[in-house]
Amino acid sequence: MYISGFRYRGLTTAVPANVLALGVVSLVTDISAEMVTAVLPYYAVLVLGLSPLAYGLLDGLYFGVTALVRLAAGHAADRWQRRKLVAGIGYGLSAACKLGLLAAGNSVGLLGAVVAADRTGKGLRTAPRDALISLSATPETQGQAFGVHRAMDTVGAFLGPLAAFAVLGATGAYDAVFVVSFAIAVLGVVLLALYVRETPALPAQQGVRLGPALALLRLPPFRRICLTAAALGLVTISDPFVYLLLQKGTGIAPEHFPLLPLGTAAVYLLLAVPLGRLADRWGRVPVFLLGHLALVGVYALLATGAPYWLVLALFGLFYAATDGVLMAAAGPLLPAHLRTSGLAVLQTGQAVARMLSSILFGAAWTLAGPVPGLVAMGAGVVACLALWKVVR
Repeated sequence: MYISGFRYRGLTTAVPANVLALGVVSLVTDISAEMVTAVLPYYAVLVLGLSPLAYGLLDGLYFGVTALVRLAAGHAADRWQRRKLVAGIGYGLSAACKLGLLAAGNSVGLLGAVVAADRTGKGLRTAPRDALISLSATPETQGQAFGVHRAMDTVGAFLGPLAAFAVLGATGAYDAVFVVSFAIAVLGVVLLALYVRETPALPAQQGVRLGPALALLRLPPFRRICLTAAALGLVTISDPFVYLLLQKGTGIAPEHFPLLPLGTAAVYLLLAVPLGRLADRWGRVPVFLLGHLALVGVYALLATGAPYWLVLALFGLFYAATDGVLMAAAGPLLPAHLRTSGLAVLQTGQAVARMLSSILFGAAWTLAGPVPGLVAMGAGVVACLALWKVVR
């Protein structure tokens, strides 16, 4: 089923109804998630007093836990052809963890446990959700479909920090942020249950095993994408570090810290659909790779103390050119009955790489300062792009 008449900058397109429904779910869920994400770095580092290395370990946990469950979630979703159910379990678990943050209080250990559980929920839902998007769109419009979804998702990423800022301004309490975040997350689960439709590729695949999913790495195009994404993930510092560096370099008031992600989200929102459509026409992998040049620019600007708005603009460009575009590039390479498992393999490689990146950058910041770490990460991105050019 298609909904015609979706407009973006005057262009009329046809967007699958399931993609729009998943976009609404992601929009609402991201409001909830970004309310917490917007305040957590400041809360952990500047309120609880974690060092950059300690926060790097916590942030690495954010990525590492998802790596443990993505393959299992993809396998279960493909074996039983129940992608919506597996995604729903993930959304529900993440919602419950918002209340867990209340119980954690000032305990770093409990905070880490809640973050691990929350990221388990994200790991469960991401591959099934992306498989539903991929299977709902034609091979020729994958970039557009993911661009529309990511644009809607980013509306939530834009509204979440605003909501956190408003709640903190009204109450001055982090606990209030967590309670409101929980209520919004529950709404996302309800919307998923009511409006998202399963799109089974085949009847239930009782014989699906994890081995065939991993065997997808024998496909040269898919293996090349996985290796490239993992290598680039290893030299990509996470969002919280970018915002902490901006706060440190500009002296932005603590109460304004939750607003920093808005600049990134605004640019991402504006460019997600155009870059998705460009990727469909010009090539998804080239757009993905060129998007990392914007990341090199982010590192250079952070190291030199450039204006914060320019850093946020380039960071948004980086995400618009890479996030959904990567999934759009990989999806059509995978057989329909293993689509979720294949995307989970790709995302697991990225998650492991991003976990190591957070730990390494946190250690570099603690031991030598942030600038040497930024230089090393930037050189790593350039080396990965050059190597891909040589070996492809």
